[in-house]
Amino acid sequence: MSPVTHFLTGWVLAATSHIERRDRALVTLSAVIPDVDGLGAIPEFLTRNSSHQLLWFSKYHHSLHTLLFALAVSLLAAIVARQRWKTALLCFVAFHLHLLEDVLGSRGPDGDQWPISYFAPFSPDQWVWHGQWFLNSWPNFVITIALLIATIYLAWQSGLSPLEMISSQANAEFVNVIRRRLTRKKASA
Repeated sequence: MSPVTHFLTGWVLAATSHIERRDRALVTLSAVIPDVDGLGAIPEFLTRNSSHQLLWFSKYHHSLHTLLFALAVSLLAAIVARQRWKTALLCFVAFHLHLLEDVLGSRGPDGDQWPISYFAPFSPDQWVWHGQWFLNSWPNFVITIALLIATIYLAWQSGLSPLEMISSQANAEFVNVIRRRLTRKKASA
């Protein structure tokens, strides 16, 4: 699934978990961090026409989708979080939601599946689902739209939005806009 879907999955989980701002950011980032190896696409793109092409994305994307990396991310979260164990557990869950989303809907445009080597480097076994949806399939769009609706609802209801990770003021402005728009529509109905 797309990074946006992973981000929103982490955010919705974090925003409904009654944890502090910093901890919500950690949970949200834990749902995205398995794809940090996707940054290999940049050097691969830049060297695509060279005699020494770097295939960092082609070879290594999904290489961090492992139990070992999930544990490392959760441990790091436990070290820096305010609500240490709750946040670490939520980070572990967010990480695994990312993996589930990838198993469900990350088939490449050429039909190639992206398996997950969950127990690497200890085992060569891979997770794959033969019914895996294409990245641009309608179920992925439906999931992303549902997460967007949930994000807007949470902003309206609780005053929390992903913008709080950037700025409290930006979050407040966004929430105010959402509340004004939804209240107007509700009043006119």
